[in-house]
Amino acid sequence: MKYLLAVVMITFFASCDYFKKEAAKEPIARVNDTYLFEEDVAAIFGNLPNDDDSLQWVNNFINKWATQQLLIDQAKINLPEAKLKEFESLINQYRIDLYTEAYKSNIVSKQLDSLITKAELVTYYEQNKENFTLNDELLKLRYIFLKKDFSNLSKVKSLLMKFEREDVEALSNMSIQFTSYNFNDSTWIKKDNLYQVMPVLQNRESSEVLKKGYFGQIEDSLGVYLIKIEDILKRNDIAPLSYVEPTIRQIILNKRKQQLIKILEKDITKDAIKNKSFEIYTKE
Repeated sequence: MKYLLAVVMITFFASCDYFKKEAAKEPIARVNDTYLFEEDVAAIFGNLPNDDDSLQWVNNFINKWATQQLLIDQAKINLPEAKLKEFESLINQYRIDLYTEAYKSNIVSKQLDSLITKAELVTYYEQNKENFTLNDELLKLRYIFLKKDFSNLSKVKSLLMKFEREDVEALSNMSIQFTSYNFNDSTWIKKDNLYQVMPVLQNRESSEVLKKGYFGQIEDSLGVYLIKIEDILKRNDIAPLSYVEPTIRQIILNKRKQQLIKILEKDITKDAIKNKSFEIYTKE
């Protein structure tokens, strides 16, 4: 049997043109009334080189297939009839869901208008503000992390505090000397994310630092942080539009998808009735 399998596999991989022809229904293995055909294996191992490792992979695949088929056959014999019917129902429903969801997804992807205007975002946000309360504190801030022996600390501190256009330009020119920095103080970030960047903040009373308008200098063993907090929102505050905009965008798109699916389901049924491919038989 092992020799026969090796011969079949060697023939299987020998010709580059083999898979260009219509595969013959030649079984290479059988478990009771279920057969495994060469074309089934070719779909998985067709590009493997003709060597001992490849033959071993194919042999392992066949053995695994046989084990699964034997288990299925034993399950059909030993499981209660009610359980088998339940499984068949689940399999049929999964098949239905797989086909229908794939088809609906295909149609929706072609017809979906993904353009969402700023006005739509604002309208949805204003009408649903109560649904966007914060679970985390948010902050807008800028900071610079410097080594302790940085020579121009006072100058950098002054530039970060004033932060006019020329100050930002000067800081940008100096940024190669900074360990890390953030000048984008118009974007909201979570407090937990800030702690990852500045773990030093967890080692002191956060209320001293994490408040609107704070500007100061904090040191640890690694260096010096210069921090300016522009704004802060607490838990249960209403989230700003800029923070929840990606979420709102996805909500609007999902609503459009569901609307397209409803139209598709309605139209396909109406057309089937019109074409007499769908009929309901009623008893008189």
